[in-house]
Amino acid sequence: MRTENEMFDLILGVANRDSRVRAVYMNGSRANSNVKKDIFQDYDIVYVVTETKSFIEYREWINVFGEPIIFQFPDELDRMQGRDVDFKNGYTYLMQFTDGNRIDLHIETMEVLKKEYGKDKLTVPLLDKDNCLPQISEPSDEDYWVKKPTYGQYFSRCNNFWWVAPYCAKGLWRQEILYTIEVMNSYVRQELLTMLSWYAGAQTEFKVSMGKSNKHLKEYLDLEVWTRLMNTFNMSDYNSAWNALITTCELFEEIAIKVGKIFEYEYNHNEAKRSFAFIKHIRKLPKTATKVY
Repeated sequence: MRTENEMFDLILGVANRDSRVRAVYMNGSRANSNVKKDIFQDYDIVYVVTETKSFIEYREWINVFGEPIIFQFPDELDRMQGRDVDFKNGYTYLMQFTDGNRIDLHIETMEVLKKEYGKDKLTVPLLDKDNCLPQISEPSDEDYWVKKPTYGQYFSRCNNFWWVAPYCAKGLWRQEILYTIEVMNSYVRQELLTMLSWYAGAQTEFKVSMGKSNKHLKEYLDLEVWTRLMNTFNMSDYNSAWNALITTCELFEEIAIKVGKIFEYEYNHNEAKRSFAFIKHIRKLPKTATKVY
């Protein structure tokens, strides 16, 4: 596997030799000093170019970066699906190589650079042939830190959780497990994860990022809470799915009450009690029932 130094030498070497490339900068995890380095980190690179047409028409120019396992051209996929794509000002190459390295390379024009450069605080300049890269502050993951919730956000998350959780119970009673899993993963669990991230953020003065898909959340929860959260993912049969739903409700209420106390936000105990009781009632409801109550 090529080393980090070898990869940067390659990325910058290609840019230096190509007069169409005027500047290079990097985003992503390699720009974040708070992220632990590992062998699977991508190289999220931007080439600032004089034009995009020649790069797109002769796609073979990217072969210099290595032998591919697979490439993806997301702009092409978007166009194939009928979406509007501005090829004139930007294009992206996602490249996974046989040695394990991956480069996500985006080309953009100077026009785009002037509008977008530095908006992502995880930005590191690597090459500037024309002094075109504006001065920016040191890279920071501040934009990705957990944000302290307003009361409105807290209230809405709690209300939405207890509104949507019964959907799962109805789905299980109807023997619609795929529907139930979809609702759980797309809506119910998201409210729980948001509440857990707020709880974790409060413990760290809201100066941490949970990462994409809350991948760092485990670091900020005690083992007992983490174990219960993992148990909510076991939905392989109807009994397991029911247990997962009940555990999700119990864990959400426990954490939501703690978050409410931290910020002095009122938790609607009556609403939660009624909704949870409704869920438990549905679990006991016979499959031959002709009335809910």
